[in-house]
Amino acid sequence: SEPKPPPFFTVNKQYLIMKTVAAIIALAGSAAAFAPAQNGKAATALNARADSPFVGELGAQAPLGFFDPLNVCEGFDQAQFDRLREVEIKHGRISMLAVTGYLTTAAGIRFPGAEDIPDGFAAWGALAKTQDGCNVLLQMTFFFGLAEIINRPAEWADVTPEFPGDYRNGALDFGWDNQTDEWK
Repeated sequence: SEPKPPPFFTVNKQYLIMKTVAAIIALAGSAAAFAPAQNGKAATALNARADSPFVGELGAQAPLGFFDPLNVCEGFDQAQFDRLREVEIKHGRISMLAVTGYLTTAAGIRFPGAEDIPDGFAAWGALAKTQDGCNVLLQMTFFFGLAEIINRPAEWADVTPEFPGDYRNGALDFGWDNQTDEWK
């Protein structure tokens, strides 16, 4: 029989195809560096309003300015706007945690004893089928409720949030309080 080549000389066909496609995409993308420059300004139909009282808020910047295409903030005062900003920040944080959890389980990382639970949305059905899984769902529900109660401005603690989404409530400090207002 013929001697086999060492493993580092073997080429996986899928790897070769993937590498070729990546090279073609990279070449096509680099062609944009040599494309002619656009002359004139492109017209847009965006509803960026310069007359809104929230034009100076964080995130209202060129080229869009204050972007409110559905006029959701029309007639809002600063307190209502800050509430929307707070909800946006909170949902963004929850989404980041959810994606991290999804990617962790998709990578095959599980708690001991939960190796047979599938990843993604299939986990909900798998948890609901067993008594232990129902206990896990109940614990998750209580945790979410507790987190919702704790992560609110604490009027009872005489702590005023410095900005929308500030849920430290005087308990957590990662050096933020030591910084100047210009730094913040």
